[in-house]
Amino acid sequence: MKKFIETIKNIFRIEELRKRIVYTVLLLLVYRLGCFIVLPGIDASMLANLQSNANNGLVGLLNMFSGGAFGNASIFALGVMPYISASIVIQLLGVFVPYFRKLQMEGESGRKKMNQMTRVLTIVIICIQGPAYMASIHGQIDASAFVAVRNLGWSNFVFNLISTLILMAGSMFVMWLGERITDRGIGNGISIIIMIGIVARLPYALAAEISEKLATTNGGPLLIIVELVFWFLVIVAAIALVQAVRKVPVQYAKRVIGNKQYGGVRQYIPLKINAAGVMPIIFAQALMLFPILFSRWDATRGLAATLGNYTGFWYNLIFAILVIVFTYFYTAVTVNPNMMAEELKRNGGFIPGVKPGKKTVEYLDSIMSRVTLPGSFALAFIAILPAIAMKLGVSNSFASFFGGTSLLILVGVVLDTLQQVESYLLMRHYDGLMKTGRLTGRSGM
Repeated sequence: MKKFIETIKNIFRIEELRKRIVYTVLLLLVYRLGCFIVLPGIDASMLANLQSNANNGLVGLLNMFSGGAFGNASIFALGVMPYISASIVIQLLGVFVPYFRKLQMEGESGRKKMNQMTRVLTIVIICIQGPAYMASIHGQIDASAFVAVRNLGWSNFVFNLISTLILMAGSMFVMWLGERITDRGIGNGISIIIMIGIVARLPYALAAEISEKLATTNGGPLLIIVELVFWFLVIVAAIALVQAVRKVPVQYAKRVIGNKQYGGVRQYIPLKINAAGVMPIIFAQALMLFPILFSRWDATRGLAATLGNYTGFWYNLIFAILVIVFTYFYTAVTVNPNMMAEELKRNGGFIPGVKPGKKTVEYLDSIMSRVTLPGSFALAFIAILPAIAMKLGVSNSFASFFGGTSLLILVGVVLDTLQQVESYLLMRHYDGLMKTGRLTGRSGM
């Protein structure tokens, strides 16, 4: 405890780090305040049905990423999801389209061009998601809730158009907040905004779980302790999954320039066991919504009910298989052995015992395929853990923190942020956050 208190003191002794933390907290408070500002012209007291429906399937995922703003019909309802979607599209284009692949190789200038394209694509996605969101609201709440239409005589088209423009402005403002946090705050701004939205649900879910267990007479307090211990073990396993890497040794050739010798040192290429992050779970969850469409016909209604049961065996089996498949797919898209081999060759590096060029590509590809197998199974298990927790008696709201996107995002963002804090401490000759070793995040070596 004394070590922890001393570390906190050291953090606030560094003026730059202290200013960055305060700046980040203030911008996050602005974001959280905006999540509760309802779209103009909608009666906030009539959103109960929308809020209750915003906890299931992909809609629940969007509501989680927006910190509850999606279910509140807030001006920040779309949050950072359009930006994330645009970033994924641009990232995929960088793999399949030569022009975008060339931009990735141009360094800072190419990165600026791709960021500008991402912003433009974000606006295009908002123009699609905004009207779809407004149509969803009209279908879920009573028409009398739209006071602008009822009292001012606006048509639904005019109201939806103005609301879409407000949603666009809100989403771009959230994106701006994220960029400001990245530039002048601490951590990755977009990731921290998503994490804060998830963390905001945790106290309510935990309080509801404790009150529910205390209300039972069959060892409620003991069940709470067991759940918290199991949750702690799951968090430890998620941290291990996020940080686990397979280190491939790399040797750099010696070069003598003048009187100095360069190279000749051995380094490592860290190939992550879970290089895909949370994207396979998000893709799999989106795909698992399609069986709901079959509920419209009597012949397939039973199949839709079976595959739409989030705690059922067949749903979770198919869900786990999809996570494994998407893990391999997204890893193949994001990890490029050809580019890694070219980079090694350009810098005079080689893997001991492996010839440069095609042999290096084949070696890296085989290593990546082998380490992805246990990583995909571990990711699939974490993805279905919330369903297992619900089967064991954990409430739905608290069970979502036992795995899935919520847990992986929390673990990954916290590790990345703490890694930045530790780098500031070490630069000022203070002790790091850990007594032994270095703290590594998702991007850590």
